[in-house]
Amino acid sequence: MPDKNLSYAEAVNAALARALEERPETLLFGEDVALPGGVFGVTKNLRKRFGERVFDTPISESAILGGAVGAAMTGRRPIAEIMWADFSLVALDQLVNQAANVRYVSGGALTAPITVRTQQGGAPGACAQHAQSLEAFFAHVPGLRVCMPATRQDAYDLLLSAIWCDDPVVVIENRTLYHAGKDTVTLDGAVQPIGGAAVRRPGTDITVVTWGAMQHRVLEAADRLAAEGIDTEVIDARWIRPFDLDAVLGSVRRTGRLAVVHEAHTIGGVGGEVVAAVAESGTPLLRPPVRIGAPPARMPAAPVLADAVIPTADVIAETIAKAVRS
Repeated sequence: MPDKNLSYAEAVNAALARALEERPETLLFGEDVALPGGVFGVTKNLRKRFGERVFDTPISESAILGGAVGAAMTGRRPIAEIMWADFSLVALDQLVNQAANVRYVSGGALTAPITVRTQQGGAPGACAQHAQSLEAFFAHVPGLRVCMPATRQDAYDLLLSAIWCDDPVVVIENRTLYHAGKDTVTLDGAVQPIGGAAVRRPGTDITVVTWGAMQHRVLEAADRLAAEGIDTEVIDARWIRPFDLDAVLGSVRRTGRLAVVHEAHTIGGVGGEVVAAVAESGTPLLRPPVRIGAPPARMPAAPVLADAVIPTADVIAETIAKAVRS
């Protein structure tokens, strides 16, 4: 069936199933991904359909990613799940020093077609060790590619692009999206190459660049601003590395204003890189660019306190309005 009404989690599951069906060298493994079907139910029934190519691992992120590197170098195409992005920090050597360097240190003789599926971001009760947004960590490393799908269609398409890629790709999902409604997803399209932003809402007054789950709050803010006469163009970067700077520059040249919104801390975040790249391009701006993100604070468990850390639609709309009117 070319189109199905799927949740975000079901779209990820469909992409994994297609990869396992079409690429016999593909493996899927991680903590609780096989028999339990994933801690969020994303990998449900894949063990039943594809047998031992889908398997559970010990609770050792370093072993999971180390095994993925070895498997990739010997002809397999592993998809390794790290349950929380926070937990990947104990395995950074496997990503930063090993996977990212395979092609370089082998002089191109070897590749590491690894897909690392993980999820991050704030959710009720998540607290400090299960709610960090770490995309800047991964995007900083040459040799790694990083994407953050926000829609159900992108959850399907970008994951396939990652699995088909011959270099390591980190796919960062968000658990607040997994079961938040359904939408039509096209399942028989061609696998797309890595990269490329998407315009989620055209506008003329300001360019707002965002990615991941935060996009939905940005679109809510844009609807509120439209009622106030502010026409906001929303660009979903989708790929943090490689970043589609041309799409952003093309938009900023028309609007003359720029805001970047992400859930991660603004200090050292990807938003600062976007602002710097636009400034270096010499593109003229009518107003100084704006970064909207989390302050340098740990994530509290209480939802009311978390709302004070993660930008809400109200905060986003107020900040954008000031950027346009000041």
